[in-house]
Amino acid sequence: MESEQKKSYPPGKIKIMNALSELMREKDFHSITTADIATTAGVTEGLIYKYFKDKKDLLYQVLNGHFQTFQNYIVSKIETRKSNIEKLSIIIKTTLKSYSINRVFARILLLEVRNSPNYFESDAYDMVKIYSRTILDIINQGIKDGEIKEDIDPHALRQVILGSIEHACLGEVIFGKELDTDKVSEHICNIIFRGAKK
Repeated sequence: MESEQKKSYPPGKIKIMNALSELMREKDFHSITTADIATTAGVTEGLIYKYFKDKKDLLYQVLNGHFQTFQNYIVSKIETRKSNIEKLSIIIKTTLKSYSINRVFARILLLEVRNSPNYFESDAYDMVKIYSRTILDIINQGIKDGEIKEDIDPHALRQVILGSIEHACLGEVIFGKELDTDKVSEHICNIIFRGAKK
């Protein structure tokens, strides 16, 4: 699935973005050169710098397109659901599945880009904040609707949800282990929304 924004890009820019995505399935981002990208895309190196400031700007724009598509998918999955707990459960399960399917993006997001201050000023990070805000808004609505206890700190609950998702994916991202996303999301939701107390 391509983002609507990406569909409006010039063909050369799309080729370059697709080339980086393809190369990252086989190589570490830092070992990929602009020459590699140009060769894979079938364009000149100069064209890369016409559309992108540098290699990291290219990476952030690729991530941004990925996040836009994912956020739109999340919204489409939850918009008809009335239960806030169900919406949060869908987000947890869908995010786990996305990380599992898109391991390249998961590795970059969870392990690589967070070491770069420029990432936190990028459009890609703005999309992450929209995703995070979506979760917080649902939690607040759940408290308002009486589905979630009113003494729960919404920000703390969001951190628990995001932390659980990321921790569950790390083994797969780092060591290539298989992740049963249905089972893991069920366990996470059970603990978060029903508690561990007997």
